Amino acid sequence: METNQNLEHNTTLQKFRKNFWGVFSLSYLFLCVLLAVFAYAIAPDSSKNANQMHLSIHSKPPGFRVTMLEVDAELNKDADISSFFFGKQAASSFIPIADFKIEGNKLKVYEYSEDGLGQSLYFSLSDFPTLNSLDEVEKHFIKEHRFLLGTDKFGRDLWSRILIGTRISLGVGVIAVGISLILGISLGALAGYYGGAIDKVIMWLINVTWSIPTLLLVIALTLALGRGVWQVFLAVGLTMWVEVARVVRGQVMSVKNMQYVTAAKALGYNHLRTLRKHVLPNALAPVIIISAANFASAILVESGLSFLGIGAQPPMPSWGGIIKDHYHYVFLGKPYLALVPGFAIMSLVMAFMLLGNALRDVLDVRGK
Repeated sequence: METNQNLEHNTTLQKFRKNFWGVFSLSYLFLCVLLAVFAYAIAPDSSKNANQMHLSIHSKPPGFRVTMLEVDAELNKDADISSFFFGKQAASSFIPIADFKIEGNKLKVYEYSEDGLGQSLYFSLSDFPTLNSLDEVEKHFIKEHRFLLGTDKFGRDLWSRILIGTRISLGVGVIAVGISLILGISLGALAGYYGGAIDKVIMWLINVTWSIPTLLLVIALTLALGRGVWQVFLAVGLTMWVEVARVVRGQVMSVKNMQYVTAAKALGYNHLRTLRKHVLPNALAPVIIISAANFASAILVESGLSFLGIGAQPPMPSWGGIIKDHYHYVFLGKPYLALVPGFAIMSLVMAFMLLGNALRDVLDVRGK
């Protein structure tokens, strides 16, 4: 029996490898996970939430370059492993400059300005305690910065914000799907296996939850729990379990009458072991496909909530929040500020949907 299971697993894996869109979507999702985990290591702006604002260079196009003066650089010396994964609480600040020169014992810089009327600022050697001479400032603290996707309306690096926002979208998917699986599989298995009064009570709860519009229920839960990213994660998860429960219930009802389940009962196994060892493992194939779709739904719901202002709160970067801040720029000649996060949402959702379709074909759920 174990040999048959191994052969079946090998066959399933071979079928998946031959599915181009399945492999492509899984590879893309793996890349997104890596970007999310190492976002602060990759992002040009490694400050907490990539929140360094430079109003003088706001709403610049992709590929924009500007010279920056780094100040308070000594604050970076205490960077540790936590800042590598969660950003620097006290990162260096940067000043966009158009030009600079040394006048005696002072460094004079001209702030960047589109109209060329930026004010002059002066710095002394004491502002750069790690240097012995102001002549070394240009080498160590004046560098050209490139903004790959441009800057947002506050002059923040859009590429850094998009990278760190990946964590929000993937995080809500993981937590929401996790909650939905725990609740849905537990309640669906109980309803399908025991039937009777237990089935009626659980089905009543499923129908009541199902009758409430998802977005309305999420908004109500979010307002009740308070605004914040963790509240959104929990609220989305508590609204996505009903479909899982219905599918698991139906699968368990069909599997529990199989001969191997009857044999397990005849051998004296208790209900919990029979359900856990013999029923659920043979009833969860459709749940895998539903989970992929729920990932996509969770990302869309979170983005919608952030767009409405009740999701992730500023300055935490969320793709929906970035669209909210810049959707009117579509009519002001700078549509990329809203289109870039929109494309990020679309690509991630499409990857999960393609993965779900591939898993459906590989597991042959429709033929069972």
